[in-house]
Amino acid sequence: MSSPNRPRPVSRIVLIAAIVVAVLVLGALLGLYALQRDAKSRIEALLAPIGTASRIHVSLTLDSIELDDVRLKPPPDWPTADTLHAQRITIAPDLRALLAHRVHIRDITVSHFTMTVLRRQNGSIQILPNLREEMAAASPTESGSAAGTASSDKTELSSDKLIDHIGFDNGTFDFYDRSVGTPPWRVTVSEAQASVDHVHLPALDEPTQVAVSGALKGPQHTGHVNFGGWIRIATKDSQTRTTLRGVDITMLDPYLLKKAGPKANITGGTLDLDLNATVSAYRIHAPGTITLHQLQLAESSDPLDTFLSIPTRAAVAALKTHKGNIRLRFVLDGNLHDPKFRLDESLMTELRAGFAQALGVSAQGVAQGAGQTAKGIADALRSLLQPVAPASSTSK
Repeated sequence: MSSPNRPRPVSRIVLIAAIVVAVLVLGALLGLYALQRDAKSRIEALLAPIGTASRIHVSLTLDSIELDDVRLKPPPDWPTADTLHAQRITIAPDLRALLAHRVHIRDITVSHFTMTVLRRQNGSIQILPNLREEMAAASPTESGSAAGTASSDKTELSSDKLIDHIGFDNGTFDFYDRSVGTPPWRVTVSEAQASVDHVHLPALDEPTQVAVSGALKGPQHTGHVNFGGWIRIATKDSQTRTTLRGVDITMLDPYLLKKAGPKANITGGTLDLDLNATVSAYRIHAPGTITLHQLQLAESSDPLDTFLSIPTRAAVAALKTHKGNIRLRFVLDGNLHDPKFRLDESLMTELRAGFAQALGVSAQGVAQGAGQTAKGIADALRSLLQPVAPASSTSK
């Protein structure tokens, strides 16, 4: 008769299986922990040349990366202390792609941020310049060697990178424009939301969807801006739509007024804009409409002060007969490769002609009838329409 205390074979098998499973789980956890440490080290190495983060957290399953209090450093002579300051950046990588040595990011969310955009004197736009330069300079081999201290088993990642979605949530865009004067003119888009979908590096030859919305808070009114469409970054082909609603016109003061002597002021009014722009093979076609509501100009004692090329005093008188409401239609056409074509100046030329026509005032006739005023207006227009020379390496 068998002893009742003798271990059964089934129990031994279960015990052995449990031990094997425990060992496999422990090995998997140790492997994930090593990958977690390696991923964190890589991120720290990539971030170090361009910015800081107070905390970097990589989830054990590698499906989420969080960076807190992120600050990206500015280049010299930048108007703010950071090009980007975000309370949190969350990254959701594709683990399967990572295991196959590919880079596929499902989502990047930038929360509670302030981003600075700078327009230089030559008209060029700069967005996160240090980040762009670092991305252009970095290669997969360099990135792997930079993280060499974190892991002796370095794997080279593919240069092909796909980002499905980048979202900007509850933040601020600060635009500084040095092309209109010094110090640069500042326009702030608050309560901003933005998205960028389908970014395929390094080619960037596929359409990327973009959308931006936010509030434009002026001294008297709060307007709203919406921008959306697609851009093929490599070729600059695009199809976009821009709308402004109820924007305080004083926010556009430097773009509408030419000040020759005493300062001519816009004292009231709002602006609406609808612009549909298509760029193909570096040629732009952009029909649009601007509506000025309750536009009010301060009286000027200097005959050289103009509003959209019309002497301010004449514009003030004409606006009274229109009750301050003007609707202007325009079409922008040009070659973006032509150094003499400046998009903003082309827009202003269209608006000047449309404004004079809407008011029933001939800018040329007013100039001819103003005696010595004509020369001052001509000089101001010539100065405005002359293409700005490309900035040198030391340009600000």
